[in-house]
Amino acid sequence: MRKTTVTIAAVGSALIALTACSSSGSNNTGSSNTASTPAASTPASTPASTPASTPASSAPASGGNVDGKGTKVGILLPDTTSSPRWVTADPTALAAACKQYNLTCDIKNANGDPKTMTSIAQQMEGDGVKALVVVNLDQASGAAIEKNAAKAGVIPVDYDRLTPGGGAAVYVSFDNVKVGEVQGTALTQCPQVKGQSSVKYVDIDGAPTDNNALLFAQGYDKVLGSTPGWTRVAKQTGNWDGPTAGKVFNKMLGDNPGIKAVMVANDTMAQAVITDLKSQNLVGKVAVSGQDATAGGLQNIMSGSQCFTIYKPSALEAFPAMKAVAQLVTGATPETNGTVKDPTTGNEVPSILATPVAITQANVAQPINDGYTPKASVCTGQYASLCTKFGVK
Repeated sequence: MRKTTVTIAAVGSALIALTACSSSGSNNTGSSNTASTPAASTPASTPASTPASTPASSAPASGGNVDGKGTKVGILLPDTTSSPRWVTADPTALAAACKQYNLTCDIKNANGDPKTMTSIAQQMEGDGVKALVVVNLDQASGAAIEKNAAKAGVIPVDYDRLTPGGGAAVYVSFDNVKVGEVQGTALTQCPQVKGQSSVKYVDIDGAPTDNNALLFAQGYDKVLGSTPGWTRVAKQTGNWDGPTAGKVFNKMLGDNPGIKAVMVANDTMAQAVITDLKSQNLVGKVAVSGQDATAGGLQNIMSGSQCFTIYKPSALEAFPAMKAVAQLVTGATPETNGTVKDPTTGNEVPSILATPVAITQANVAQPINDGYTPKASVCTGQYASLCTKFGVK
């Protein structure tokens, strides 16, 4: 295992020299022991065990000798609309991980506003946090937040998204190029296109301000661009926004009525694509991808309107991230399993990267049975019988 070389004593200068990672913020205020979402605040110290939304098999059995000694930590999540994970799965997993490693965590959501994120970051620094874990909304605001944190003696840590030029001590995420490769490979195996000698497809990418979106695209473009007979006829951003993705795809389909596959970057945008396909009696006839294992995405997979999604259990990011934070704030050296190149500085960022899972009808029950995607959100109405059919417990 590769190890980082950051210590608390080096915060004043070394952190700025380290490579970039991510950021975020919130318009919620309150005490430093809360995990804040628009609906509620949950004390980070309350979960007595791995929460229902965190796969039990993913969480460490114990914290071992890693003890954050009650140190205050700020955690900034990006928004409530791009993916349900920022409202449900991640806040819960992070709160459990904070308890696991004896950290006093303040978890807040920026609600999509970079200014709010910046304000909350400043508030957290004023409240005495020793580390700031951030999921950035865009490169510029994220980098500014991280640099300011380092100047204030606060250790910045990137969660899920790399912030180019930010200077985080460590980056914890999934291997996002691998995510894209898994998406591309899964799309070629969808029943609507598998074995066909000629396939016209389009890309609907995530927001260009999100470094993850660029990495996803790097992965699936590599796979699909080298698949014999596959021809991309259009590529455009959907900005992680359903309505935007719907408008983009509607035009793509109008210009290219022979589209057989849609490489859409996540479930939120995939839903808009599927809605448009339904209006043109093409649903189930065109292969549609996704990501995030949302309730809607899993329902679409069960019904056959979406081919697959990508499952990235939040615990596989939350627990390693909080363990690394607990080590950093006590002067220890976190273990990492690779590096990711900061495209702005060219530096290699010490990283902890997990591996994603493609979810099709064959394993669609897994995120639900793991407790990641709530059964009550998926197995409703017409989907109750489908849940039984596909093995939901």
